[in-house]
Amino acid sequence: MNFKHKNIGFFDSGIGGISVLKNAIKLLENEVFIYFGDSKNAPYGNKTQNEIIELCTNICNFLIYENNCKAIVVACNTASSAAIKFLRDKYEPNIPIIGIEPAIKPAIEYVENNKLNGKILVLATPFTINGDKFKKSLSLYKNFKIESVALEELAYMIEENLDADIIYNYLNEKLGKYVKEVECVVLGCTHYNFIKDVFKNIFGDNVKIFDGIYGTNKELIRRLKIRNIENNFESKDFKKVYIYNSLNDQKINRCYNLLNLEVN
Repeated sequence: MNFKHKNIGFFDSGIGGISVLKNAIKLLENEVFIYFGDSKNAPYGNKTQNEIIELCTNICNFLIYENNCKAIVVACNTASSAAIKFLRDKYEPNIPIIGIEPAIKPAIEYVENNKLNGKILVLATPFTINGDKFKKSLSLYKNFKIESVALEELAYMIEENLDADIIYNYLNEKLGKYVKEVECVVLGCTHYNFIKDVFKNIFGDNVKIFDGIYGTNKELIRRLKIRNIENNFESKDFKKVYIYNSLNDQKINRCYNLLNLEVN
């Protein structure tokens, strides 16, 4: 198979990475995507680094060797924090490995450009918040008011599709004290992208919400161009997305629904 015609793999600890994939599909119309959601082992945020690395390695092997993927997007903040270096050492330069990070830099630029004095609030899983990668990112912006909150249960609640009122009450209890202090919120977990309306209900429409979706896919496109492995073959007669899940078909069906695609 021509390497350009191979697939692009996305994976996450569950459904979260679908939010990143949805944007990638719009940006890369000629590519075929393979998505793996590891709902059986979700959430990753409460696991050890070694456990996450093992899970990620198994998924990458599945995507690369069984599904002909030419590039991998680790569409999970926790997995990126825990395993991205290991995965790059193992698979690059043959297979580009793209991770996702909390969009702190765009939030900083927003605060600077608008001359705002309030806090930037970063929300993520415990592993991401406590990880060296995140701490290193924060160290670059010591002159800014950045506060981080670990939301231990939120990814699980979204993964299990709990009622919006339950999620709102959980977040209001965790974040209510920050409402009057915050200028913008950075979503540091791809699951959180599905409940932006809930965050807006808590913080109000004047608080800007940032995620790492576009930045991640921009990096994916850059890496494909550098390697000259973009698929330039234009055709509408092919299936663009194949979804796998470690738990059950119900999760797969939900992913297709989130992408507004018919279940195959």
